[in-house]
Amino acid sequence: MSGVPVTGIIWTSLPIPAFLVDPQNRLLEVNPAAELFLNASSKSLAGQPVLDRLAIDAPMDEALGRVRVNQSALFVNDVDVGTGDKAPLQCNIQIGPISDAPGHVLLLITPREIAGRLGRASSVKSAAKSAIGMAEMLAHEIKNPLAGISGAAQLLSMELSNEDRELTDLIVEETRRIVKLLEQVEQFGNLRPPDCKAVNIHDMLDRAQRSARMGYAARMQFIEEYDPSLPPTWADADQLLQVFLNLLKNASEAAGAEGGTIRLRTYYDISLRMRQKDGTGRALPLTIEIVDDGPGIAPEIAADIFEPFVSGRENGTGLGLALVSKIISDHGGWIAVDSVPGRTVFRVSLPVAPKEVAPIKKESD
Repeated sequence: MSGVPVTGIIWTSLPIPAFLVDPQNRLLEVNPAAELFLNASSKSLAGQPVLDRLAIDAPMDEALGRVRVNQSALFVNDVDVGTGDKAPLQCNIQIGPISDAPGHVLLLITPREIAGRLGRASSVKSAAKSAIGMAEMLAHEIKNPLAGISGAAQLLSMELSNEDRELTDLIVEETRRIVKLLEQVEQFGNLRPPDCKAVNIHDMLDRAQRSARMGYAARMQFIEEYDPSLPPTWADADQLLQVFLNLLKNASEAAGAEGGTIRLRTYYDISLRMRQKDGTGRALPLTIEIVDDGPGIAPEIAADIFEPFVSGRENGTGLGLALVSKIISDHGGWIAVDSVPGRTVFRVSLPVAPKEVAPIKKESD
């Protein structure tokens, strides 16, 4: 029917919904699992815009376009997918190019809920939330005895020789490290809803850069590629600053002790729209890219890098990028990452502030 080669027996045997999409994002072929998923026949679906039939809570126009440009597969995990006639399901999505049919892509949808099961399959995200909830409860109880241990070690150190004092100093240092980790857990769970105002993105990037240069990014070289015409975004300034600080720290730590380069780029992209739960689209044209030249993200964790407790570093907590993702999500924005050895790009997309609202002024104004 489509003129694009599809291996028949594999296509019909796939247990998950599969969609063949043309360069104009119209449906060419759907497999039997997709017909069941949409409750419609392959013949009736042919030629329909895929995003009219699938309500996906992610910027799919951008994702489909990126797959076509890069000619590489893209994974979008833990998103709600609805069909208009039933409640949305949480799904994982895979998008891949068709090598011998330019512009055509294959879209695979894997529901996280399996029909016929007695219970609901628990996702990585819900398990992580449960773990964080338990950690929050424990954090407060653990911090108090740790303070006592640290204080006792400091008192002991006053009566010890320099050689023995190294041991008490180690106790103090390690208890402080544990307390800091517990505070990160508490911060993740207790993040307040954003108090949004009109915010100048470049002011926030400059503040984050100045702070980073004084500490963990002292050996990094910064390159700015700003679009000075960008309008303000609608955000909580403190939380947005926290996002940029975490991303700069992540880029700096990836470079290692020898340092590297961080490129800060901003631009306006009218093509990106986030589909909201009511089915309407929300424009996210303000784009910020933080690019580093480090070794890249390990492929085995790339798809879950924004999940709590997932880290590519030996002593990493796995909470920094999870916190970034949570803040951006709370702002109605979108964050994505592209990573290969030598180039990792964290891309944040945010909405424009309402026109009648003036941006907040710099601290120096």
